Amino acid sequence: MSAPWWQTLKETARPQGDIRRRNASAWLPHVTELRSSMRHFADQDEVDMVVVGCGAGGATFTQRLAHAGWRVVCLEAGPFWDPERDWVSDESGSHHLYWNEPRVIGGSHPVPLGSNNSGRGVGGSMVHFAGYAPRLHPSDFRTRTLDGVGADWPLSYEELRPHYRRLEQELPVAGQFWPWGDPHPHPHPPHPVGGNGEVMLQGCAALGIEARVGPVAIVNGRFGNRPHCIYRGFCLQGCKVNAKASPLITHVPDAIVHGAEIRADAMVTRVETDPQGRRVTGVRYVRRGREHFQRAAAVAIAGYSIETPRLLLNSANSRFPDGLCNDHDLVGRYVMVQGAPQTAGRFPDEIRMYKAPPPEVSTEEFYETDPGKPYRRGYAIQTVSPLPITWAEHVAQQGHWGKDLRQRMTDYCHWATLGALCEFLPQARNRVTLADEKDRHGLPVARFDHYHCDNDDLLLEAATRTMERILRAAGATELMTIERYAHLVGGCRMGRTPEEGVVDADLRTFAIPNLFITDGSVLPTQGSANPALTIMALADRAATQLTGGTP
Repeated sequence: MSAPWWQTLKETARPQGDIRRRNASAWLPHVTELRSSMRHFADQDEVDMVVVGCGAGGATFTQRLAHAGWRVVCLEAGPFWDPERDWVSDESGSHHLYWNEPRVIGGSHPVPLGSNNSGRGVGGSMVHFAGYAPRLHPSDFRTRTLDGVGADWPLSYEELRPHYRRLEQELPVAGQFWPWGDPHPHPHPPHPVGGNGEVMLQGCAALGIEARVGPVAIVNGRFGNRPHCIYRGFCLQGCKVNAKASPLITHVPDAIVHGAEIRADAMVTRVETDPQGRRVTGVRYVRRGREHFQRAAAVAIAGYSIETPRLLLNSANSRFPDGLCNDHDLVGRYVMVQGAPQTAGRFPDEIRMYKAPPPEVSTEEFYETDPGKPYRRGYAIQTVSPLPITWAEHVAQQGHWGKDLRQRMTDYCHWATLGALCEFLPQARNRVTLADEKDRHGLPVARFDHYHCDNDDLLLEAATRTMERILRAAGATELMTIERYAHLVGGCRMGRTPEEGVVDADLRTFAIPNLFITDGSVLPTQGSANPALTIMALADRAATQLTGGTP
């Protein structure tokens, strides 16, 4: 039975001094200043852990281990970003934040890869994520038992709860009290509501649908040395003022101060093992045109749902001829994306949907399985705020062009947009394999094949109809919907046995005891929630288990 909400509030409202003791990033000098004093290891040094990827999972795992006194090197394929120099308030000028290396997509419903599901550089995709940071629901961990679909996790929501709380405080997360799933407060109050949020609140109120403000990992008020959000509307292009959380700002500074090395522009090409293939010995990587080998007592891969399976498949050896840890043909399987249709409505008054955090108001009223519906599981709805270039692409997809497109673009400020996150079910055929095409390093690139099941299509239709109802109830005079996908999880799922998953509940691979996977590829199901907070919480839990710390 869940604790009463007032007890949760008491536990959540810890003093900032406690947060500072475990992660002082918000009180430290800017990460760009700290780089000059960062510790450096030699390739021949056998570090305690080498982490591949500096996104949500990799950066959190690195910081936790460094805090425990471990010698850690985190290798990141992309650059070490300087927000002042590298990020701009411009859509087209921000494409360098995405993973733009070649990939091949296929299946009956191919998923475009790039801006809304891949990241490049220190901070990973959280550098350009929208800032939305909800928890999964307790039911997400038991979908097979409760609903007969998906898979049960090898750990429970209750085991992850303290790690959710810690990360919510450290990012920090701002929002109203959350009544869904495991009801809980957020450590910071909600942001002011913009025009898009007002539309959703009005429409939901008219229909009797509960909606709340938040939760967003965007500072509301000063937090340490980090400034308040200024509502500039470019969260998806990198937050120049550092109000929005990303590992570059929230965990990397503390990791550096505690002795970790963040080695950017280092593309890992292979995980090496001993001759018997029983233990990993380090990783090969390319930096500035030269191949290196970093020795390590253990390795953690955090390249996310496309690059992590690709790296394991490219690391085949005599013991694992089909890819490292792929003895049960699970590496690359069960990759999930969320169906993410967006429905927009035109209003007589100006809405200016970009003037607020993009996912500002949301509802999880439709998140759980409804026995009266023909589908299992559900969807969430939140405000989204496409900027003008993206908006033009949306309008053009509806067949509007030329003078008609120009006229509709002049109406941009009159539109409000809602987005759904539909829980697509894990399927073994949705998988990453190696393509025949090679990248600039001579390595086979990833191929991602994706298909819908009938349940997926039913969810998409239901979510779209609900968004239309909300916008109509708020007074929209015209509607427009585009189909799209968001987020990536799965590909190296966790399980109770080697036949069920690639890693166990502690994110340790079953096949090799000193190899870990600490990213979103380990999720067995995805819920209808943005995955960043869950990825960070899982990495925190894995590090706690490994170091013997306390959550």
